[in-house]
Order: sequence, then C-alpha cells, then structure tokens
Amino acid sequence: MFRSALLCMGLLVAVGVVHAEGKDIDKVNGAIVASAGESYGSLETVNGAIRIEDGVSADSAETVNGSITVGSKARVGHLEAVNGGIRIATDAVIDGYVETVNGSITLASGASVTGRAETVNGAIRLDHAVAGAIKTVNGDIVLGNGSLVRGDIMIEQSHSWSLFSFGKPRVPKVVIGANSKVEGELVFKREVELWVHDSATVGKVTGATAKAYSGEQPPAE
Repeated sequence: MFRSALLCMGLLVAVGVVHAEGKDIDKVNGAIVASAGESYGSLETVNGAIRIEDGVSADSAETVNGSITVGSKARVGHLEAVNGGIRIATDAVIDGYVETVNGSITLASGASVTGRAETVNGAIRLDHAVAGAIKTVNGDIVLGNGSLVRGDIMIEQSHSWSLFSFGKPRVPKVVIGANSKVEGELVFKREVELWVHDSATVGKVTGATAKAYSGEQPPAE
C-alpha cells in the first residue's frame, strides 16, 4: 500500500499535474482564464488569449497568438507573447520580464515589472508605474506621470526591410512625462523623437537630442 502510494505520487510529479504553488494549464487551441484569488503554476497556450484575474498568483503566462491581461493585485513570474499585446492592471506585480514581439505593453497605475519590458513592434506605456528596463525596436515609449525605470531605456536599430517599402521609416516617439525618472541610460540606435518633461529626471542620453516640454503633453510637430 505504501509502495503504491509512493508510485502514485511519483506519477503526479512526473506529469506535472499539480505543484505546491498551483496547477499548470497547458493548451494548444483556446483561451485560458486564471480565476480570481487562485494560485497557478505555468499558464501556456499556442492559439488563445490569457486572462489573469484580480489577485491571482502564477509562475508564468505564455502565448503565441493571443493577448495577455493581468488583473489588479495579481502576481506573476513572467509574461511572454509573440503576436499579442500585454496589459498589466493596477498594483499588479511581475517578478521577472514582460516580452512580446508584435504587440503593445501597458502598465497601469501602481503596476511594477522587476525585469525588462520588451517588444519589437509595439508601444510601451507606463502610467505611474515601475519597470526594471525598457527595450523596443519600432515602438513608441511613454512614461506617464510619476513613472520610474530603474535601468536603461533602449531602442534598437531596425533590420527589417521589404521590396515594397517606400519612403522614410516611421520615427519612434519617446516621452518622459512629468515627475518621471529614468535611473539608467537612454540609448537610441536609430532616429527617435525624444521629449523630456521639465520635472523629469533622466540619465545619460546617447543617440538623440532631448527636447524639453512643460505641459501635459509634448507639442505636436
């Protein structure tokens, strides 16, 4: 009997049905909903969105084709998407990185990402939120009132091209809003439009010349 119980436990561990921190959900086709207040391990789908409700605790959330939304006061290890945006609600905490290829990343008031928020084609916006670092290639970056980036902000050079591309590529816009702070450097490896509010604080800027502004929004050009 004891031996059978041990065998049963071993099989459960082997297939990863339940972990101490909560169950895993793994799908190929279909959305995932992590119910409010519950604990989960990894949340993974290929074709489908992932919705993490308020107060959820999870190790990670990953999808290929679909968005990820994180509810208020939820806590997740990391978030990763390929084709889909990522939205993080008020006071939610991401202990690692947040990454997407084609999609925007938005942090609401009080949200924080310990690691780097990174996208290739999509905007990154913080609204009185905190990120460890920010990196993009073709997207705008906006730090709303009172936001903090503890590391660097970087825009990489775009290597994409097309036989059917005409005219000058779109120039990304970077706005460091009122009372916001970037503790690291701002490194731009391609042309950008950089606006820094009079009340904001930033580190060394490489690859762009900052333009100052004092209103709620930078002037339209």
